[in-house]
Amino acid sequence: MSAPTFSFEFFPPKTPEGAEKLRVTRRQLAQFKPEFFSVTFGAGGTTQEGTLNAVLEIRQEGFAAAPHLSCIGSSRANIAEILQRYRDHGIRHIVALRGDIPSGMGDVGEFRYANELVAFIRETHGDWFHIEVAAYPEYHPQAQSAEADLRNFVNKVNAGANSAITQYFFNADAYFHFVDAVQARGVNIPIVPGIMPIQNFNQLARFSDMCGAEIPRWLKLRLASFGDDSASIRAFGLDFVTELSDRLLQNGAPGLHFYTLNAAGAVSTVWQRLGL
Repeated sequence: MSAPTFSFEFFPPKTPEGAEKLRVTRRQLAQFKPEFFSVTFGAGGTTQEGTLNAVLEIRQEGFAAAPHLSCIGSSRANIAEILQRYRDHGIRHIVALRGDIPSGMGDVGEFRYANELVAFIRETHGDWFHIEVAAYPEYHPQAQSAEADLRNFVNKVNAGANSAITQYFFNADAYFHFVDAVQARGVNIPIVPGIMPIQNFNQLARFSDMCGAEIPRWLKLRLASFGDDSASIRAFGLDFVTELSDRLLQNGAPGLHFYTLNAAGAVSTVWQRLGL
């Protein structure tokens, strides 16, 4: 079995201070020699320039970088233009997503699903790009059923995806069950678990509501029991996320993808505790 791969996700900074903070974070995390850094892309392409600028800066520092590309609200011409810009810059790795539909958006654009975006990338650029797609161990919040969601994932793989990164989750069994279910349908690409450090309970609860990641009842109650004691929330969160990451790796996960929220502290601590 090949060695696990590790990656870190950032969002494009919106201010000069944010950009400087991200540089500091990146330098701290670069010492762990990740496989790549990824940079998110706002709904409807709202952070398009910021995504490209952050990716180019990471690459100038000598590290591999993968821009996210979401297709909702976009035309084929617009996506073709972005792909060509990435290719012109020598970028060969993309995280291809449907993206969230911004509230009030009447026109969802020419792509309705991520598998259509994956197929379009393959159709226009052949094997130039390594394509990552998203996986939802606890099922996409807008999926009609668990079966439909599994089918959607298989469609993305059949369209040409090379590997997948999951939405974050706090129940390892959900991940292993998902992997078993899609392997039974003939999928054999690496599916890397997404890991979200627990730093702030209210923020985590808000994120989780939006993206359909379940916080198990016992975990929610335990975190709530600390009240405003942020140091205890962070300490407990580090213990929990380290144990979760360790269990995933020990049981065959092909790596870990950390959602950093542009901060290095918690991720670095988990990394060191895992002895990576």
